[in-house]
Amino acid sequence: MAQSKKYLNYIGGRWIPAKSGKTFPNINPANKEEVIGLLPESGSGDVDLAVKAAEKAYGEWRLVPPPKRAEYILKASLLIQKRKEELARLMTREMGKVLRETRGDIQETIDMGFYVAGEGRRLFGQTTTSELKDKFAMSVRMPIGVCGLITPWNFPMAIPSWKIFPALVCGNTVVFKPAEDTPLSAHKMIEILEEAGLPKGVVNLVHGGPSTGEAIVRHPRIRLISFTGSCEVGKLVAEHCGKVLKRCSLEMGGKNAQIVMEDADLNLALEGAVWGAYGTTGQRCTATSRVFVQEGIFEKFKKMFVERSREIKIGDGLKEGIEMGPIINEVQRKRVHEYVEIGKKEGAKLEIGGKFAKGKDLDKGFFYEPTVFTEANNKMRIYREEIFGPVACLISFKRFEDAIRMVNDTTYGLSSSIYSKDVNFAMRAIRDIEAGITYVNGPTIGAEVHLPFGGVKNTGNGHREGGETAIDIFSEWKSVFIDYSGKLQKAQIDVD
Repeated sequence: MAQSKKYLNYIGGRWIPAKSGKTFPNINPANKEEVIGLLPESGSGDVDLAVKAAEKAYGEWRLVPPPKRAEYILKASLLIQKRKEELARLMTREMGKVLRETRGDIQETIDMGFYVAGEGRRLFGQTTTSELKDKFAMSVRMPIGVCGLITPWNFPMAIPSWKIFPALVCGNTVVFKPAEDTPLSAHKMIEILEEAGLPKGVVNLVHGGPSTGEAIVRHPRIRLISFTGSCEVGKLVAEHCGKVLKRCSLEMGGKNAQIVMEDADLNLALEGAVWGAYGTTGQRCTATSRVFVQEGIFEKFKKMFVERSREIKIGDGLKEGIEMGPIINEVQRKRVHEYVEIGKKEGAKLEIGGKFAKGKDLDKGFFYEPTVFTEANNKMRIYREEIFGPVACLISFKRFEDAIRMVNDTTYGLSSSIYSKDVNFAMRAIRDIEAGITYVNGPTIGAEVHLPFGGVKNTGNGHREGGETAIDIFSEWKSVFIDYSGKLQKAQIDVD
């Protein structure tokens, strides 16, 4: 650890250590003996310094024309594109997901950058009529101020891009805290924004753990919090922001379901279920944790799913042919295993997995076997609670209406999927499933940057990231009235 490279915070255009002088290690989850780097353990003093830098920069940045702001984002995106493979390999080392997935993470960052850069010329308002003569009315978007952005470890560059790029193009400045499990991917992103010429203080990077995030949430001069993470923490963020009337955008968990109808292409449905359950080792808010299969095909599909789960190749995501990497850390691996034990005690039937993955190349990492339960019901915690690991429940149903009711029987509502060749089932699922996202003949995972991303119920607080809706988070509406009548006109006041 003593030989590991030390990294710094980025505040006001300077790379500086935390005031405490303390650091924390960034560990490779595929090999816990490898410390990739040491990051500054920041406190409230570091956050305050970052806020002051962001406030200072805001006065000039908000006056930069949006197309010019967008040019910085486009330049940074092109630099990321040029370094895609380098960044993907770093991300696999610090996060664990396989290389083809980290390449996808980087590509999503690039896509978001290209999309948001285009929004620099599309921050549209509206022009409309006035009820009074010789009066013009319109609405325009305005920046908010200093934004506090807190991101998770499972998409270490993509999710920061969902927040940083829209915040910047709208004219805000940023204090950014990435997850302590994956700080270097975010660190590289800020280095690239610096290389793209972004003015000093516009983006500020503060590394650290929960106390650092809390300092950002509670800072009185941060005007907006955008948080992606657990529902438990999100509620605390919302509670504080509500007390002080601070704008707050939350994207939290999911307990996502895939429906497989009897008329479905079972091979396609199998591919979707496997990808949804085990992509990113099940560590996605959109992961497929419940698979509802119509009873006439249940036994056949169960056999197919279990056999395919048994074939999943586990290991270091940098190696060729590996399909699933490790859990992010030992704490999370133990949490996943605790849920498996709870499921067994509650009476669910463990079909496969349910234990730490062992072997010559696995013992140094936080690996867990693909795990499949059957005979789970809505009274069980494994049915209701987000596990965030490679654990799926296969559950049978009789009628389409039963499947919809079972899918909706959750406190979450992020993503959903139905496999069927019947357009009537597909359209009714789109209408009746309580979720922010519904896929037809596709898995529950896989976002596209130009569409809204988010969910209902405990998944969030009504905002959506991605697409035009991201601009709504990071801008305020201002109504403008221009009276050229040359006299005082009073709206809604009767004139004799």
